[in-house]
Amino acid sequence: MRLLLVDAEHSLPLQTLPQQLEGPGFLWVALARSELEAALPAVQAALQRLSGGQLVDLHVSDLLNAQLPSHFEDTSWYDLLVFRRLAMAPARHEASLDAPVSIAAVREMLASIDTSPVGFAVFDRVLLTVHPAECSVADHFLQRLGGQAAPAGEPRAAAKRPSSPADLMLRMVNHMVDGYLDLRRLLTRHLGALQQQLLDPRSRFSDWSALLESRNALQALEDTCEDQRAAVQEWLDVLAQWPVAAEASGQRERELLRVRSRDVLEHIERVLSHVRRLEQSAETAVQMHFSALGHRTNGIMRTLTVLTAIFLPLNLITGFFGMNFDALPLIHSATGVWVALLVMAMVGVGLFSYFWRKRYLG
Repeated sequence: MRLLLVDAEHSLPLQTLPQQLEGPGFLWVALARSELEAALPAVQAALQRLSGGQLVDLHVSDLLNAQLPSHFEDTSWYDLLVFRRLAMAPARHEASLDAPVSIAAVREMLASIDTSPVGFAVFDRVLLTVHPAECSVADHFLQRLGGQAAPAGEPRAAAKRPSSPADLMLRMVNHMVDGYLDLRRLLTRHLGALQQQLLDPRSRFSDWSALLESRNALQALEDTCEDQRAAVQEWLDVLAQWPVAAEASGQRERELLRVRSRDVLEHIERVLSHVRRLEQSAETAVQMHFSALGHRTNGIMRTLTVLTAIFLPLNLITGFFGMNFDALPLIHSATGVWVALLVMAMVGVGLFSYFWRKRYLG
């Protein structure tokens, strides 16, 4: 469990859950799923003490569920957002950049994309995050905010710090969405090489099971992005129903939350659009592969048909002179065989020239 007391000027790491929150700012409680399950009574008591409400039992089950899709729910005490991240382990990402491109590499890369859910419970002055055991997003923001103080007399530096639990949640969600953009170049490179391999006339593509798994992985990514979009859209709908604050600072903070939420939604739309383009590009490559295969088969059949049409008259000539009759012309002549060969050569050359002009031969 990692605790961080965040306000407009500095961030203070804590060792234990505080008894109460004094002064401005909010408390960020970051836990792994196993830590939440072990320390659930203490966390619930602290939430009741600091925010006046506890997590609902069903929401606790949602936060502990590693297979839950992205969704959003709200209560009178807090808002709950479960958001599935799209990321790859850094070591696996570097290995994918250096690995040779192949169907197996594409399948392995798509299978290694992590879509583990991260849960956010947003109270008035407490943000509870539940994440996997190794979460780069939580580590990034803990390192960024931990012990960092805003320089005195610089309002822009203070504005870069999260002003509320909802603001920090949106920044973390935006960071998770932008993390997929790092994979975009890698996905485009691998699937582009897949298209080249499918359209290479010298290749004999046969690994259709790997291609099907890659297509299913892209569809799973599309479903994940659609769930993310639906969850953020529900958050926007609930945000629009928040009571209007009387103070100008409260109205400005609410408007900033709307702007940041719409920005997160726009980023999700970009990710979803890119995943759909990749899926459509893979489908197009398969269709072009079969079209090219059919075109190549038609060319082979055309060549064989032309060769058959050239040799058919020659077979007719040899069959005519091969009949068992004594009175056939040129049979008993010394020059008969040369005349027959000359006629056969003229017929063959004439038909070959005719088919060449008609472009039946490449």
